[in-house]
Amino acid sequence: MTATQDSPVLGSLYQHSVAEYWNAERNPVNLRLGEVDGIYHHHYGVGPVDWTVLDGPADTREERTIAELHRLESAQTHLLMSNLGPVKPSDRLMDAGSGRGGSSLVAHERFGCRVDGVSISESQVAFAGEQAERRGVAGKVRFHFKNMLDTGFETGAFQAIWNNESTMYVELGLLFAEHARLLKRGGRYVTITGCYNDAYGLPSRAVSEINAHYICDIHPRSTYFREMAANRLVPVSVVDLTSATIPYWELRAKSTLATGIEQAFLDAYKGGSFQYLLIAADRV
Repeated sequence: MTATQDSPVLGSLYQHSVAEYWNAERNPVNLRLGEVDGIYHHHYGVGPVDWTVLDGPADTREERTIAELHRLESAQTHLLMSNLGPVKPSDRLMDAGSGRGGSSLVAHERFGCRVDGVSISESQVAFAGEQAERRGVAGKVRFHFKNMLDTGFETGAFQAIWNNESTMYVELGLLFAEHARLLKRGGRYVTITGCYNDAYGLPSRAVSEINAHYICDIHPRSTYFREMAANRLVPVSVVDLTSATIPYWELRAKSTLATGIEQAFLDAYKGGSFQYLLIAADRV
């Protein structure tokens, strides 16, 4: 029996199953990309693809493709960071659903401030902590085995909080209530997330495949804005990244790291049932 199974951090059987999934996860599409520069992300990518990586010597094609996929996911991280608003070295930020720590480390490198990452996966927390130690920033970038719905951090402690593809594992009303409690007045919340398109109707077959693959529950677009409004988070920017993320999935589908879920993402995005959004909101 693991510590996770007995932990008070996990509030439901569903959270236990999610924690077990990520504790056991060793997917090359996450690990191989992180090996490029030691920054391990757990999200996808945006921007134009350099398709020339598929040309040239076959024996180095995989290496070139992995580097290009990692460049695209890093571009997404920097896009998110660019929407956090003014951040000073004296500020404190929170990475909600921090995975193996990539976004937290990028934020510290960019802003020089303190960053707290939280995850319900003990193995991810340990991995991310080791990366912070290796980079000599463990005193400023800390990772915690905590539930993003009930962190235990002090009220008003953070200038900015983000979720990078992690909101589909929680109820948005509970999440945004906790974020609103933690943010200073005037602080910024940013999420990059996949959501299903309300105008399409109920979740499409492709969206349902994604839910089953990742043991998640993709929310409708409208729920984000309704729950933000209910919790004093006022959007200042909404960017539709759907067309910007399709090239990432097209390249990934051609790589040796494809997991089999690529076509579902492409079908959902191109068919209009799924959208990839960046939402930035201020705490009022």
